[in-house]
Amino acid sequence: MKQGIIFDMDGTLWDSAANVAESWNLAIAEYGKKRGKKAEEILLGDITTEDIRGVMGKTMDVIADILFPALEKEARMELLELCCGTENDYLRKHGGVLYPDLEKTLAKLKEKYPLYIVSNCQKGYIEAFLDYYQFWDYFEDIECYGNNLLQKGDNIRLVAERSRLDEAVYVGDIQGDYDASRKAGVKFVHAAYGFGTIDAEVPRIEKFSQLAELKLF
Repeated sequence: MKQGIIFDMDGTLWDSAANVAESWNLAIAEYGKKRGKKAEEILLGDITTEDIRGVMGKTMDVIADILFPALEKEARMELLELCCGTENDYLRKHGGVLYPDLEKTLAKLKEKYPLYIVSNCQKGYIEAFLDYYQFWDYFEDIECYGNNLLQKGDNIRLVAERSRLDEAVYVGDIQGDYDASRKAGVKFVHAAYGFGTIDAEVPRIEKFSQLAELKLF
């Protein structure tokens, strides 16, 4: 029987919010300069780390609606594309904040299970993470909303089917991750050190290293 672990990204493997906010502010300033506007004329103020943490886990179109409500849809999506491209380049150079013992725990888990990543992020975001930390060898497959515009539950199922998993567990930190795991028909572990809470009785870990000691299947 083939069993695998599928990971969420933000709030589960790392916290990139500060550098994402920095990159988005750079993109917004560039966008404004091209249109003869100051950044504050596009937004009420700078994008903050907490702004980014507050929308992580949502699909990119929803994030644009939340963070750029004053813009018309066409301009909103144009700015979103610029932000996402700038973000990927910035993270590939600067990384984020890994949760403690992440690589050591991934190595231990990989001895028993194939590992995967599924996120609601834009295309290239997971790759930037894997490039910066040279983590490609730990993961068998990755998938995201930006590749195919599918919701997280559909992409979890897609990865499980693509890899012919008989059983899988999704590790995530927010309610939307749990809901996606239910839709995909896989087990769930709550990364309780992350960005959210879960309205369900589920296995939980208070730090990433505990995942290696948990009975998953």
